[in-house]
Amino acid sequence: MQPASIPYFERPLFFFDQARFRRALEQGEKPALEIFKDAAGGAERQMAERFREGEDVRTLVHERALFVDCLLHYAWHQYQWPDNISLLAVGGYGRGELHPHSDIDLLILTDGAAPGTVDSIERLVAFLWDLGLDIGHSVRTIDHCVALAAEDITVATNLMECRTVVGGDHLRARLNERMSPDRIWPADEFFSAKYAEQRERHSKQQAAEYNLEPNIKNAPGGLRDIQTISWVAKRYFRVRTLKQLQGKGFFTEEEFAILQSGEDFLWRVRFGLHLLAGRAEERLLFDYQRELAKKFGYVDSGEQLAVEQFMHNYYRIVMALRELNDVLLQFLDEAILHRGKHQEVTPINERFQLRDDTIEITQTKVFLEQPSALLEIFVLMAENPNIEGVRASTIRLIREHRHLIDDDFRADPRNAELFMQLLRSPRGLSTQLSRMTRYGILGRYLPEFGRVTGQMQHDLFHIYTVDAHTLQVVRNMRSFRGPEAWQVHPIAAEILSRLRKPELLYIAGLYHDIAKGRGGDHSKLGVVDADAFCRRHNIPSRDRRLVCWLVERHLLMSQVSQKQDISDPEVVHEFARTMGDREHLDYLYALTVADINATNPDLWNSWRASLMRQLYQATRRALRRGLENPIDRDEIIEETRGQAHNMLRAMGLPPASVDNIWAQMGEDYFVRESADNITWHTAAIHQLHAANEKGKPGDTLVLTRNSGPGEHDGATEVFVYTPDRANVFAAVVTGLDMLNLNIHDARLYNSASGYTLDTFYVLDESGQPLLDEPRRLEQIRNTLQEELALVEDYSKVIKRRTPRRLKMFELEAGAHLTTDPGDLYSTLEITCADRPGLLAQIARIFVDHDLRLHNAKISTLGERVEDIFHITDAAGEPLLDETANRELEKAICRELDAIQ
Repeated sequence: MQPASIPYFERPLFFFDQARFRRALEQGEKPALEIFKDAAGGAERQMAERFREGEDVRTLVHERALFVDCLLHYAWHQYQWPDNISLLAVGGYGRGELHPHSDIDLLILTDGAAPGTVDSIERLVAFLWDLGLDIGHSVRTIDHCVALAAEDITVATNLMECRTVVGGDHLRARLNERMSPDRIWPADEFFSAKYAEQRERHSKQQAAEYNLEPNIKNAPGGLRDIQTISWVAKRYFRVRTLKQLQGKGFFTEEEFAILQSGEDFLWRVRFGLHLLAGRAEERLLFDYQRELAKKFGYVDSGEQLAVEQFMHNYYRIVMALRELNDVLLQFLDEAILHRGKHQEVTPINERFQLRDDTIEITQTKVFLEQPSALLEIFVLMAENPNIEGVRASTIRLIREHRHLIDDDFRADPRNAELFMQLLRSPRGLSTQLSRMTRYGILGRYLPEFGRVTGQMQHDLFHIYTVDAHTLQVVRNMRSFRGPEAWQVHPIAAEILSRLRKPELLYIAGLYHDIAKGRGGDHSKLGVVDADAFCRRHNIPSRDRRLVCWLVERHLLMSQVSQKQDISDPEVVHEFARTMGDREHLDYLYALTVADINATNPDLWNSWRASLMRQLYQATRRALRRGLENPIDRDEIIEETRGQAHNMLRAMGLPPASVDNIWAQMGEDYFVRESADNITWHTAAIHQLHAANEKGKPGDTLVLTRNSGPGEHDGATEVFVYTPDRANVFAAVVTGLDMLNLNIHDARLYNSASGYTLDTFYVLDESGQPLLDEPRRLEQIRNTLQEELALVEDYSKVIKRRTPRRLKMFELEAGAHLTTDPGDLYSTLEITCADRPGLLAQIARIFVDHDLRLHNAKISTLGERVEDIFHITDAAGEPLLDETANRELEKAICRELDAIQ
């Protein structure tokens, strides 16, 4: 068939020689599909190169849609069509927007029966698929389109922006007439449906613009938020483009500029993302973040990586877009849903009034004449639970006047008192702080907070930006006052119920990470800012010292509970000395729990809760006893043995057998283990010995149980009693890794009889104990028995696929070996990238270097592990040769880096 005449386009496509293309089709020297593919491939390569050279992304996005229009025109005219059928672009393509791998949504529209078109449609669609276009298509009559649109807001929205690509435009005009707001989806219903759609979409994205790997299309502040504003405004004002609304009061020039520049940025990111992924990828995954940062010209600095700078900019832009989305949708809500309705106005004071359930200023110069009102409005909302929001006009005035928050404003005692009044409010604090952040007030009143707004750390541990994390910390602190907290966080709830001044805790929460990204120790640098805040807000010196102490020590309790042996009375006593009194302990516990829960939702689990509770309770006991009266090791041993003896006697075990077993144990075992654990171990060892005496020999015992109330009740315990050999630890950790179990703590003892007694505390992949799963516990016992049977010639190291996210992070291994005077063991701290089988690999390194392992504290922080091992040489002596220790550190790092 002869190609059609040259189609009319709004602008010429200088990169596509239509005349040459037409000649190739006319001459027929190559199949039509090959000619189309050559044209499409050349256009894609040329556009990708122009993008890399920095051409305006709007030009590229619109030209790609224009080029596809052209291809579709020529493809369409290869087949026979009646007059009553047209090809329409809908959705994003209907707006004339196409990114490299965006869907090309098509509607083949008829006004009724179109005889003889089925074959042409099938051949056209097959041709377009063979061409490699990502098309989505439907074939409908005008009546069918209207009926579907009336039932489905998504269909109605797609059809709103349809345009004719080829065929008579009269069909589209008739469709648009049938779909006008006068006939289906009037403005109020359309707005309500799209607003509900946005809320549901945000909910699926955890209602946060600060996801670690954000969805640039669907997350809050993403492209879909811009489109939602556009759709609702177009339907209400009956215009085809937002630009037509300039000067009509819907948005200010500044707001329109924010929309345009924000969309430009997100389009650049999306265009680059599609090119990197080679598909329609909307998630800004870690590997793409790094590549895009490099392509956009970001360079590593001493304080921030290039990718962190890029994402900082990204988060700031989407936050501005989300703020604008709030303003414009609130404006449309008032204009569409409340227009003409009676509104009850209730005075609050001379500056503010309540219009129905939203607050507004009484006259437009309020903020200009009384800048303190920029803080007062949030105090009023916190104190009045009936205020559900802020009027759009007042939000605009807040944004227009926030520049008035300067040094003089911050130095005004009235404003300091207003902010403290907000911190002391009985309800609504976290909501108002979030609102202040969104409207740009908090970052101006606290400039140090403004500097960390949108700042992220490129790792898997800190999954929120610093500002989002900080606000979540305060939100967690406030939640400790609620009724649910007594079930979820009982100690924190009890602490908050009697804190002398809860606002001091909130201040510490606001400032604990305030110095992130400055280089240096953020805990110490943050003290300077916290101290300045307290002085500016007239915090008494005693309270100021407490706040600064909390900021400086905010990581201490987490580090001690997870990295030190909190069953050791000396560790507890030293921690108690640092606390000094119960007040400091209480404040620090509440801050730590709120901080951990706000860092990563997967971080807080029953195991960490158990460690924190143990440390808190042991420290309280130490403080009650008095710091001048540390507990005596001999006293612990005597008390623990006595309790265990009583339990074993009640079980019917002969005292002589118990004494024989215990005679092989060192003192450390009775200091670190609870009477309940000792009873459990001893009874099982006694049974093993009794079985051997009856001619049922066995030299290995594996026990499993879920810890009961008390020590380590947040994990599954695995106890191994077996002859001491070089590869025991490697075999056990390999077996547990094969079962997808994560080890969090390991206690290892050697008996005088040549046996090792090892206890491992494990959680499943979701960070939970195995609970009542007898089959799984039996599987653990069988697997470890099999691995330990091969221990004499053990060479297995688990091989499993490294998860995608872990592959994105390259982290050089670090090893630090210390031996404090008088210690029985040397302490080795290893930091390196996490990967399957890592603990088994470390165990093999210990064997190769003739090191004996006595204790292990395992801590995984996203993509990074920070493990503590207590080791000795083969003779059981600590490692004292400094030169040899430094060489050992280097050797460990080399070996770990070599097996990544």
